[in-house]
Amino acid sequence: MTTEAPERRGARTESPAKFRGNPWSGRMSAVAYPAAFMLLVVLLWWGATSTGMAPPYILPSPGDTWAALSENGAYLALHTWVTTIETIVGFLIAAVVGVGMAVIMVYSRTLERTFYPIILFAQVIPKIAIAPLFIVWLGFGPEPKVLVAVLMAFFPIVIAGISGLRSVDPEALELASIMGGSRWKTFIKIRFPAALPELLSGLKVAATLAVTGAVVGEFVGANEGLGYVILQANGNLDTAMLFAALIIMSALGVLLFLILEVIERISIPWHASHRNKDA
Repeated sequence: MTTEAPERRGARTESPAKFRGNPWSGRMSAVAYPAAFMLLVVLLWWGATSTGMAPPYILPSPGDTWAALSENGAYLALHTWVTTIETIVGFLIAAVVGVGMAVIMVYSRTLERTFYPIILFAQVIPKIAIAPLFIVWLGFGPEPKVLVAVLMAFFPIVIAGISGLRSVDPEALELASIMGGSRWKTFIKIRFPAALPELLSGLKVAATLAVTGAVVGEFVGANEGLGYVILQANGNLDTAMLFAALIIMSALGVLLFLILEVIERISIPWHASHRNKDA
């Protein structure tokens, strides 16, 4: 009898949990690193303005920008609300139409060959070039801004939807067909869940583009919204107000992205990307 067996039985086995990353440390680093980088950017910004490297009419100081934010809080909040509504409405329309179009093109090669080149052609056209047409057609209300937001957000949703719906395992589809599953049940139980990771990634990209689309629409013709504030500040050479509006615009896009990030974590907690984030 060999003596190796008792030694193996007596050997300590390390718990797999020891080698797993601490999820709290992963979450803290996800916040700490961007915060540290933003602090560095603000310090460099402050240094460039305090030393006179950049004149105030080109680059306002952080203090002047904060003063513009705080002193015009009600004014900026009103225009931010307008842009937010236009962004959300445009994004929701783009999400519904984009997902529906992706489903149609996945199930019909003929419709894909018909619509895909048109969608690609529409994406290539600069939105700022066709936004004046929307003003002529729809007037100066919120409709043209919403339409530009829809066009900006539509393309990544369609592409992500098509890619996700086609990423399903063919063997799973074959098994569902053998088991007598209808096309609708196969879509609900197999295709759509498998497409969620890529589809949600496309939605996160589309949310940020919808903010840009709403502001681009406001550039062309509007008397309210962050685009209007940016144009007014640019015309008055008020760079502090211009930077304040840009910061709010960026914060709006980040907020929508984070909301969709939370939705993604709730809806697909099983996906490998979230396990890797917590590691």
